[in-house]
Amino acid sequence: MKGYLGSICSVAKRELAGTVSSPVAFVFVVIFLLLAAFFTFMIGGFFERGQASLLSFFGWHPWLYLFLVPAVGMRMWAEERRSGTIELLLTLPLTTWQAIFGKFAAYLVIIAAALLLTFPVWITVNFLGSPDNGVILAGYLGSLLLGASYLAVSSFTSSLTRNQVVSLILSVVICFFLILCGWPPVLNLLDRVLSPAVVEFVAAFSVMTHFESIQRGVLDIRDLAFFASLILFFLFATHAVLRARRAG
Repeated sequence: MKGYLGSICSVAKRELAGTVSSPVAFVFVVIFLLLAAFFTFMIGGFFERGQASLLSFFGWHPWLYLFLVPAVGMRMWAEERRSGTIELLLTLPLTTWQAIFGKFAAYLVIIAAALLLTFPVWITVNFLGSPDNGVILAGYLGSLLLGASYLAVSSFTSSLTRNQVVSLILSVVICFFLILCGWPPVLNLLDRVLSPAVVEFVAAFSVMTHFESIQRGVLDIRDLAFFASLILFFLFATHAVLRARRAG
């Protein structure tokens, strides 16, 4: 077990070092922080709400991640395929799963670092009022799970092609679908033509439905299981693509 985790850590360190040495990670973090601050304070009406909460902060995360996470994750496997190093990686004495988990962990660290750097927003809301910090922590957990889900989608699309732009577009389309099937305007439209049971079934596949529940501080096992299942599904899909390539 120790050797298995050691191989995952080695891949993660290699990937993290390569990503941090390029502008990708820096640009992702800076743009995320700037846009999060802009939408929270300028568009989200943080001060006008008169409430000590970060709902206006977390509410924009599904949309911010929609483009930023696929942009940072598009090179995960596409770059390996373009440069031809994927053949070398897949011939090393490690399993396909170790390579997948290692790369996934490296990019997840970048997303977690970007989230941690938003701590001034948490300090601000505590300075202005007395928020429920338990709810805020749940919001951060939900945001990390959301980012991890988008990253798993990017891992899958990146394994399909050597073109990073194609990977980006595919990831955005899939993630956008995962948002739309639970977005209130879409649900209201579906409610006019479909039965409530069908609408509820469609909404159950949306990241919005489960993320909004967590950001309100409700840690339902069904929401956590949804994100875990979504992440594992796309990592399994990535594994299937890489195994097919390895066998070929």
